[in-house]
Amino acid sequence: MKVPAWLTPQRAIAAFVLFNLAFLAVDILLAHQVNAFAHAAEWVPFAFSIAATLWLVPGVLGSGRRIWRLGDVVVAWASIAVGVAGLLLHLQSAFFQTRTLQGLVYSAPFVAPLSYTGVGLLLLLLRSRDPAVSPNEEAFGRWVVVLALGGFVGNYALSVLDHAQNGFFHATEWIPVGSAALAIGVLVVTLMRPARADPRVCLAVMALQVVVGVAGFVLHNVASYGRSAPIVDRFVYGAPAFAPLLFADIALLAALGVWATAAADMFTVANDKGGRVRDGS
Repeated sequence: MKVPAWLTPQRAIAAFVLFNLAFLAVDILLAHQVNAFAHAAEWVPFAFSIAATLWLVPGVLGSGRRIWRLGDVVVAWASIAVGVAGLLLHLQSAFFQTRTLQGLVYSAPFVAPLSYTGVGLLLLLLRSRDPAVSPNEEAFGRWVVVLALGGFVGNYALSVLDHAQNGFFHATEWIPVGSAALAIGVLVVTLMRPARADPRVCLAVMALQVVVGVAGFVLHNVASYGRSAPIVDRFVYGAPAFAPLLFADIALLAALGVWATAAADMFTVANDKGGRVRDGS
């Protein structure tokens, strides 16, 4: 299937950033509803997600104006700061008080706020590129894969800590742990041995992550729906409804990174051929 000329890896990644910031507002609204936003600071990521999404829309739609690009950089750094601050505040809920493994397991999910940091780094990577330079840069694609690798490390930690709260009561709770470990291994090989790594294998493993994420989403929501409580409380206090979809989300990011790298390789080959033709070789 031929990709439209206007759809580049960079534009797809810009849309990815926009969608993730918008969706984080929904996720935060649901997650912080557990304690009814008891602390005023819990509204900060929600408000930031909405404001950042509205700001980023013109850039995704194609605005190349300098003011928008500079604003995007500000949004990127702000997103990184929100993620780091959220990490510290989540750990303060239990871990910093007890400094035990139990405190770490039963604290607010400390890895979750780093979603903002990851999105911020991705936006910073996207906007730090010189638009005058060719958009097909191999280094850009590889850095996207690095961020996806970091995302799967976070997924691995979340899967272990969240499911440890009930002692891995269901055997299926081990699936995301193994799946995340597989994704980490494949992405490490893709980055460390690019000449030997087959991108088709990487994409196949990422497709598996999508399956795991969707299956986890269904299982989490079926478990929540089966609880004996008011319908809203079932999902607010039940298994985190959207957490498994992080597998599909980060798998998409990794696939975009592989696509950007492949586009860079094709661009280099085309330039080499053009140079040889002009030289008469």
